[in-house]
Amino acid sequence: MKSLAITVILGLILWFCPHPDNITAVAWHLFAIFASTIVGFILQPFPIGAVAFMGITTAALTGVISVNTAISGFGNSTIWLIVCAFLLARAFIKSGLGSRIAYLIIRAIGKSSLTLGYAITLSNFVISPATPSSTARAGGIIYPIIRSLSTALGSEPDNGTANKFGRYIMQFEYHANAVTCVMFLTAMAGNPMAAALAGKTVGVEISWSGWFAAAVVPGLVSLIILPYLIYKICLPELHEMPHAKKIAEDERNRMGPMTSMEKIVAGVFVGALVLWASSSLTHMDATGVGMLAVMILILTKVLTWQDILQEKGAWNTMFWMGALIALAGALSSSGFIGAVAEMTGAAIQSAGLSWGMAFILLILIYVYSHYAFASISAHIGAMYAAFLAVAVSVGAPAMLAAIVFGAFSNLISSLTHYGGGPAPILYGAGYVPQGTWWKVGFIVTTTNIVIWLGICLPWWHLLGLF
Repeated sequence: MKSLAITVILGLILWFCPHPDNITAVAWHLFAIFASTIVGFILQPFPIGAVAFMGITTAALTGVISVNTAISGFGNSTIWLIVCAFLLARAFIKSGLGSRIAYLIIRAIGKSSLTLGYAITLSNFVISPATPSSTARAGGIIYPIIRSLSTALGSEPDNGTANKFGRYIMQFEYHANAVTCVMFLTAMAGNPMAAALAGKTVGVEISWSGWFAAAVVPGLVSLIILPYLIYKICLPELHEMPHAKKIAEDERNRMGPMTSMEKIVAGVFVGALVLWASSSLTHMDATGVGMLAVMILILTKVLTWQDILQEKGAWNTMFWMGALIALAGALSSSGFIGAVAEMTGAAIQSAGLSWGMAFILLILIYVYSHYAFASISAHIGAMYAAFLAVAVSVGAPAMLAAIVFGAFSNLISSLTHYGGGPAPILYGAGYVPQGTWWKVGFIVTTTNIVIWLGICLPWWHLLGLF
């Protein structure tokens, strides 16, 4: 139990370490438990759900948080949207609709794993402006298709064939989704929040077109480079598929006409997509739409209650993600994150760096601090305004800083398997080991930093942002 000992000892060391004066003892102790939990996620002395449960239990028993706070994450709306996405995916697979769609995709562009990956990227790009929930887009729309696609290609997480195709396409979807979140103001719920905070903090007004103009070039560069990079890192066993189109056509013919169950699932799927896309008009919450979809699937007997109980991935993900959201939310509410941001800003200002160097340093801290967050919105709420204000105070142009921090508020989700709503769904599918997820996430995030703060600076200069 060496890994358990390391996890506990680290937590104890942090617990008894002296803490800065502007961080309360309660906030520091909560940080010690949170850090120990994250290390437990990495070393996994027990399954991740058990580690998360131990973390919130320890926090509650030591009085760092209340029991109500400890279980608050399980009532989070994003958690239930994730559960609904798993159940919608089960309906896709059970009805056979997922396989039918998968075979159609393979028949159309099934030349290789790489071309299929670019097709998924294009799908994300096309639907992202009208889907303000990245979890709904990746989990409710794309995940059922790529899960079925993996099954159609003989790649399953439990029989040693995960690396045949599924491991690669799950990573592909996650990082492509993160980039498309950046490119449109309406592609992710946190973007309008960042724009509103920018107006209140530094007095700049970010329009839909202004955001898109700034993000489109670096976003397209990322969408061109990253798929090939991920393909090389997570090289699937299936490279070329010379016979894939014929196999797909034969399988589609064997399936025959669409069954009534498939038609129901298709109708529910399209209906959910329409409601997600029109949320600004209907004011329907993305989670509410997901719950409605599942309810209809139960009423039409596409899904039985036994199907729902047997969807272990949904309940396992709900358990560990809910616990982590509770801990991360409490850490932010305790003032710990705000105090760290304040100390960081003061240290950078006193260092006498040029605004460019200070700005890059602030971005790096902002990005890699996301290891301490289980929500993009929580990260924006805790750090966006503070870091934006510091950046502008050291001389960074206000509009440039507002948009760049907004962009990286999306790109940071790539770091971990809990960094954003879609992560637990795609990770929960079981294709990608945690170590691989973190390694690829770090490489992709660092590559995006190079693209957005290096390659594409001339574009922002051309737009007059600095």
